[in-house]
Amino acid sequence: MAAQREKAQSSQASSYESLPEMVFTPPSGWPGLHLRELWEYRDLLYFLVWRDIKVRYKQTVLGVGWAVLQPLLTMVVFSIFFGVLGRMSSDGLPYPVFFYAALVPWSYFAACVRRSSESLVGSGSLISKVYFPRLILPLASVLSSLVDLGFSFMLLLVLMLFYRMVPTPAVLLLPAYLLLAMITGLGAGLWLSALNVRYRDFRFVVPFMVQTWFFVTPIIYPSSLIPEPWHTWYGLNPMVGVVEGFRQALLSTTATPGPIVWVSALVSVILLLSGAYFFRRMEHTFADVI
Repeated sequence: MAAQREKAQSSQASSYESLPEMVFTPPSGWPGLHLRELWEYRDLLYFLVWRDIKVRYKQTVLGVGWAVLQPLLTMVVFSIFFGVLGRMSSDGLPYPVFFYAALVPWSYFAACVRRSSESLVGSGSLISKVYFPRLILPLASVLSSLVDLGFSFMLLLVLMLFYRMVPTPAVLLLPAYLLLAMITGLGAGLWLSALNVRYRDFRFVVPFMVQTWFFVTPIIYPSSLIPEPWHTWYGLNPMVGVVEGFRQALLSTTATPGPIVWVSALVSVILLLSGAYFFRRMEHTFADVI
């Protein structure tokens, strides 16, 4: 019996020795983006987007009504204090619609940054058990936030109808400005989500950063208040081009965005590419650190 056991162990050891040796080493340098993986895992992306939407409104009293109520109340408060009491310039437009037209893309961007920055930490159990392109998690947060954007945009249309404002043919550029907002939100989210895994105190930095970013973006005031040559350089804030583009496309403001949009678009692309490469660079450590 012992002889048979020793014979079986020796044969098993010899079979292991005949197997090819495989050595796994961490990647060196800056890895590729491997965007093809995102297409191969598109079913998982769809599932995560749908999961985020259901979880967000599960067991809520108003459901998707929160996507309308929150920006509506914000518009009312800011219109009273800045439009009526502060008499803030609005490029000749009614201040409520002037403010809300900028609040819609900003609220989407802020939601993208907040949710994508927490996407990796919130899915720690999934990351540590199975492999999938981690880029899917912040991307799912950006796509699921489009639902809130859709409902708040419908309220904007109602507000424009109330003030008897009709969009001009420039509204055809609106999808381009929406894409610019998505690129900016995803780029910032990639940076912050990767940093949040390594340094958990970044969850305290994100709300402060978003709040500061709000006030340096022309939401409660028009960018026309910024004189040249600083007006064009103001586009280094990528959300400036998004906000001014939304206003021009929907409200046909007298102040055209001009070069400021191109500067913002360039910064958004740089932010996205640098965030994607940094995310891929840190990706192999997520399962160990999280």
